[in-house]
Amino acid sequence: MINKKMLISVIVFSTLLSSISVYLYQMFYSPNFLINQKDKFLMIEDNMNFNDVRNKLIQDTILNDVLSFSVLSKAMKYNQNIKSGAYKIKSNMANYSLIKMLRSGNQTPINISFNHARKIEDLAKIITKDLKITNDEFMEFINNKNNDLYEFNAKNIMAMFLANTYEVYWNITIESLFNKMHFEYTKFWNKERINKSNKLKMSTIDISILASIVASETLKMDEANTIAGVYINRLKKNMYLQADPTLVYAANDFSIKRVLNKHKKIASPYNTYINKGLPPGPIKLTIKEYIDAVLNYEKHKYIYFCAKDDFSGYHVFATKLSEHNKNAKKFQRALNKRKIYR
Repeated sequence: MINKKMLISVIVFSTLLSSISVYLYQMFYSPNFLINQKDKFLMIEDNMNFNDVRNKLIQDTILNDVLSFSVLSKAMKYNQNIKSGAYKIKSNMANYSLIKMLRSGNQTPINISFNHARKIEDLAKIITKDLKITNDEFMEFINNKNNDLYEFNAKNIMAMFLANTYEVYWNITIESLFNKMHFEYTKFWNKERINKSNKLKMSTIDISILASIVASETLKMDEANTIAGVYINRLKKNMYLQADPTLVYAANDFSIKRVLNKHKKIASPYNTYINKGLPPGPIKLTIKEYIDAVLNYEKHKYIYFCAKDDFSGYHVFATKLSEHNKNAKKFQRALNKRKIYR
């Protein structure tokens, strides 16, 4: 009889122990964050506590078993170690893996990509889209005269931002963001590029500004260094650059397809028809290839160029104004034929 009671007790205890073991295993290692997409970011603000984090997981319908997450979080003392940041939750992630990541503050870097922007305001929106920093904070930082912008100012700061994809943390500070962009800028401007810039007697910022004009003139990389050569020739001769894209920028109307005489009269430091030299800043964000096109400009005697009348995107070049005027008339007739008047 005693043996039978002991046997029953052992069976009950074993069953209970087995159940507890299974539950503990599930609490630690079973999938508890079920999401439809490949992965999702959990954004934790500076002032959030454990309840806020848990509620956010519940509201986003990510957390499956609230109790197991709560119990294990307290057991691992995560409720006392909340760290802000962006954390990537992978599909079918277990409590232990996520809590360990959150507790250590092991954030997942976020990619910020930018390769096109007309103005710094546009770039600010693109860069801050997935960051804690707002585009207003970005612009305020630039326009605050007390902030260090290195060798740049509010008008030419876009030259510092080289089109690419960069890894940063979601809660990066505005100062750290600018430090990173400047680091990437100085890394790009190596000794070889700086030597080429010095030979042209132009600063690295000036090179970037001219590159933005070249990039606005052509999408054809195989003629970019030829166009760069035209502008270098004009600068050396102390001529007006007379770059049509600067008029479009000055007009602040990027729908313009045909530059007219009225645009040449716009009162703006970006109007290179009435102001000699380069404009005060880039007229668009420029990819690195165009900067190299300026540094490696084609040495020739061309002073003029005009878009081809076949609308291929290529240009025809000339050394004499009379020759250029003929090319320009051909293109104007082609514009009229297509009824492009502005």
